[in-house]
Amino acid sequence: MELKEKVAIVTGAASGMGKAIATLYAAQGAKVIVADLNLEGAEETVKAITEAGGQATAAQINIAKRAEAESMIDLAVDTYGTLDILVNNAGIMDGFEPVGEITDEKWDLLFDVNTKSVMYTMRKAIPIFLEKKQGVIINVASTGGISGAHAGAAYGASKHAVVGLTKNTGYMYGNEGIRCNAIAPGGVATNITSTLKEPSMFGLERLKPVTAVMPRVGAPEEIAKAALFLASDQSSFVNGTVLTADAGWTAAF
Repeated sequence: MELKEKVAIVTGAASGMGKAIATLYAAQGAKVIVADLNLEGAEETVKAITEAGGQATAAQINIAKRAEAESMIDLAVDTYGTLDILVNNAGIMDGFEPVGEITDEKWDLLFDVNTKSVMYTMRKAIPIFLEKKQGVIINVASTGGISGAHAGAAYGASKHAVVGLTKNTGYMYGNEGIRCNAIAPGGVATNITSTLKEPSMFGLERLKPVTAVMPRVGAPEEIAKAALFLASDQSSFVNGTVLTADAGWTAAF
């Protein structure tokens, strides 16, 4: 029970990596706010957790809206008394568009969901963590946040920004008992491609050589194990860094 009595928020927890993280955290003793735009999916995650003897609460949250992102932090405090762990997992894909093809609307959408939402929740959680002199933030970035050839321009830029925000936060609050790290998953079997509409044929063609050397596709549960490590005291000396979980994909470059 590595997270016994801890209170955690996991965004994008109706499915995929978020669901796996929320489920594992609950199994390890955490009380979990299961946040997602998909309320039905979030409630299904909560049902699975509670049937297994865990504690969880579902919340329908549009993470791209500041007021809703902040209300999620308030919900954790109101429901469970505090917040100990914040996992920013929710995200969407672009259509592999290079910069010459990206629209203003797509660029803004990717940054609203993938990047600004992370800032909103972190900014709201920091005062709680400062008061307690303790807190953990885990941002799910991507190998697209450390490589230029794993997605399109908007997705790559949005995730690079998350990596930068993670490193800055880890350093800035390193003396305050707050740790902030990121996970950079490679290809994982989730439904994130459901947000992919009308992909760029040019972008897909350019990415073929890179995806061809991917060793394998990961399971959401494998990313959840990395998230458990970063949330637990097992990683007490790990701060402001990116844990790559990609079966060795980026080691080739």
